[in-house]
Amino acid sequence: MFQNSAIQAVIVIALIISCGMALGKLHFRGVTLGVAFVFFTGILAGHLGLSIDADVLQYAETFGLVLFVYTLGLSVGPTFFGSLRREGLALNIWSLAVIATGTIMALILYRPLGISLPDMIGLLCGATTNTPALGAEQQALAYLGQPTTSPALATAVTYPLGVLGVILAILILRQLFVKPADLKPKTDDDDQTSVTQYLVTNPAISGRSIGELRRLLNTHFIVSRIWRNDQVIVPTATTRLKDGDNLLVVTNKDETKTLEMFFGQRVEKDWNGREIDWNHIDSKVGSRILVVSRPVLNGKKLRQLQLRNTYGVNVSRIHRGDVTLLATDDLRLEYGDHVIVVGEPKDLDHVESFFGNSVKTVSEPNLGSIFLGMIFGLLLGLLPLQLPGMHSPIRLGIAGGPIIAGLIVGALGPRLHFISYTTRSASLMLRKLGLALFLACLGLDAGAGFLDTVLRPEGLLWIGTGFALTLVPVLLVGAVAIFTHRMDYGTISGVLSGAMANPMALTYANDTINDRTPSVAYAAVYPLAMFLRVIIAQVIILTLT
Repeated sequence: MFQNSAIQAVIVIALIISCGMALGKLHFRGVTLGVAFVFFTGILAGHLGLSIDADVLQYAETFGLVLFVYTLGLSVGPTFFGSLRREGLALNIWSLAVIATGTIMALILYRPLGISLPDMIGLLCGATTNTPALGAEQQALAYLGQPTTSPALATAVTYPLGVLGVILAILILRQLFVKPADLKPKTDDDDQTSVTQYLVTNPAISGRSIGELRRLLNTHFIVSRIWRNDQVIVPTATTRLKDGDNLLVVTNKDETKTLEMFFGQRVEKDWNGREIDWNHIDSKVGSRILVVSRPVLNGKKLRQLQLRNTYGVNVSRIHRGDVTLLATDDLRLEYGDHVIVVGEPKDLDHVESFFGNSVKTVSEPNLGSIFLGMIFGLLLGLLPLQLPGMHSPIRLGIAGGPIIAGLIVGALGPRLHFISYTTRSASLMLRKLGLALFLACLGLDAGAGFLDTVLRPEGLLWIGTGFALTLVPVLLVGAVAIFTHRMDYGTISGVLSGAMANPMALTYANDTINDRTPSVAYAAVYPLAMFLRVIIAQVIILTLT
């Protein structure tokens, strides 16, 4: 229709994305596909004859996928390893159940349905929207000297319903098992801290210093203020408590009862409301939220800063993205953190310059660090992993390497004094841009031969089989997890999307629930799920073909 050129490629991709995003906003009975509609718009465009240069198409598709998975890993990296320790094992067990169910189904059905094993694995790759697994299968077939075209066609014809099937399954689970109240954002879950007032009536702690009591109790808490008669004290570790002291204590929510028994009496006053003006509680002590904008502070532990001794202030809590953290001595600061500091007004003025407190500085996205992290992810994906009994090595690929790199950089970057901070709006923009690019190019590539493949004699059989391989494992495992109350809807949606390597389903889940639980669960299971599917595809071909 048009001569292939750089300008023509930009126009075609932009047209697909803009039309797809517009159509994705349409609601049908409260359901919208969002950015996933870009994929189907791409298929339609390819079927109508639109095309771009093959090299440009491959570049844009690869760049979009790498940008999406890396920034996704980067955004959930700070909480990933903590969630992995708490519940990551359970999440991956449910993900393994999805993988095992689909694989067993494929191995049981391929002989009765008259589908060759390579084609059945191709169908499984399409049903699970896992192109790295297809690449692994093709590599194994090439090693055996067998053709690789037919499995690729099988993947192409089942991929669209693989995308839609997971979204449909999540929607069915929502309609059958989820109450409307369960879809409300869990705004309180990200703040595990609590501000509580205690009256010292326990004679056993009278005369002891706060530092001594911390070691004795082995519980994390911060005394931000002490009211003693008419005096207001900003305490340090050496401050000694007296009977009748009123303490304002910041701790984790699950430790408030322990501290009540320890100090003696809890004062029944709510200090956790958003409407509290901390600067008007008393005239001598104020509270400010300061932004960490000095790069030299990135990765520093609060203990190292000696803020109480140097400035006479206490740090009580830290807002990091959507999460509120207790400011313990071992907590490492990260560039962009919002630090709540308590002290006298003149001391707060001094410490403000220490943190930098430049909102403008941290509002600028660190594009250099993002692209450097993407390079690290691509190199990680290229590393060959040789497994026992395998004739050829496997690789994490362009999807697995970058998301693992994002998780590592997001979680460990501050420890290495690497500034990985990106504003929330910039991170969301990059993720959606990457996903839209990937889906537009993927749909455009599949659309050209999509109808011809469907009209082949085995086309409808392939479509039905692939749809079953998508829908049955997701519905079965999801229903069991929700019905037995082992997992909430947001978490299981993220697990199912990650187990099926389906970022479009994740986007639908995020739009439906409007909190971070699907993304955290997705990132927790995606690396292992993707790795296992790549291994399974190669192992089956090399052992059963």
